[in-house]
Amino acid sequence: MSSQKYSENTYKIATVFLEGLTPEMVKAFPEVGLDAETFFTLGDGELREALGGRMSADFGRYKRDEALQRAARELEFVERHGIKVLYMHDPDYPARVVQIDAPPKVLFVLGNADFNSEHTVSVVGTRKCTRGGMEFCKKFTSELCELYPDIWVVSGLAYGIDSVAHAAALEAGRKTAAVLAHGLDTIYPAAHRNLAREIINRNGALVSEYPSGITPYRSRFLERNRIVAALTDATVVVESEVRGGAMSTANTAFSFSREVFAVPGRPDDIMSSGCNHLIHRNKAHILTSHSDFIEDMGWPLAGVKVESKQRCLFPELEGDTRIVYDFIRFQRSAVTPDEIHASTSLPIAKVMGVLGELEFDGIVTRLPGNRYELI
Repeated sequence: MSSQKYSENTYKIATVFLEGLTPEMVKAFPEVGLDAETFFTLGDGELREALGGRMSADFGRYKRDEALQRAARELEFVERHGIKVLYMHDPDYPARVVQIDAPPKVLFVLGNADFNSEHTVSVVGTRKCTRGGMEFCKKFTSELCELYPDIWVVSGLAYGIDSVAHAAALEAGRKTAAVLAHGLDTIYPAAHRNLAREIINRNGALVSEYPSGITPYRSRFLERNRIVAALTDATVVVESEVRGGAMSTANTAFSFSREVFAVPGRPDDIMSSGCNHLIHRNKAHILTSHSDFIEDMGWPLAGVKVESKQRCLFPELEGDTRIVYDFIRFQRSAVTPDEIHASTSLPIAKVMGVLGELEFDGIVTRLPGNRYELI
């Protein structure tokens, strides 16, 4: 057992530095009676027993102590700059992100962010956007922000559509979050340092899964894009070629069962080819205005009364229907059919059939992203 005592955040940050400790393993910690501190303080034999004999050589005492020492140095940087450490099992970790298969073990956040806000949207697109794309992005973002005071606009701080979306949200007096592909000790591109500073000053946030000293390169931008997609219920692609970062974000959002929207364009316009492709492949809704988005997302407007169906608090259900109902009932957030299937072992066809019955009977409701919750 480790003799040195560290702070709680040091143990959490150390999960980032221990090679071989995957997000899936950290996600399963509660199932084997572990938390970050016990993982790093147990003796090798005790840890091997807790892991059911699946002890990796990378988790030996020396490797764990080395990770803790690196984490202690990182904590000094974090505390010096007022950066928040959101660990996967913390209550303030983004609920939408923890739903994905391999959520970041830790998110480093500079600024203030309510990632569990009811209204969130990711707005992305090409760096080489046209004037028309910029104008649409600004108009769409501004109009959406005007209607929803609690909205968070998420993007990647890149040139082009990303920066236009951030700026439009700030101009509308709303909050925006920029997800970075590097540590929070730098800003890339450097030309957007003032934009990043404005985001922080206006109660927005910079977000990264990387500790300080980690520099951006191609694969990290792709990793960053999955967080942009995971943080919100919907991803909007304004302009993109068929290949590019915005397309990876859109495809990732689609794989997460989140809603995807794309602005259509002329068939011969290369900057619209990606959006047209998403629409053609039925991966995205056509987006021509903020009204399209609101209608397809089912976001009620302030002052508009939305009638809710009444249901019995404890409906008389049996068999598979009861299994599905009970699973949904005890979840903290809405769930997808795949999650129900994985947890109950019911065939996916059976799950879909039961969900249809429960929705028809007014017991559950379907949310954007093919997620279900009790009414």
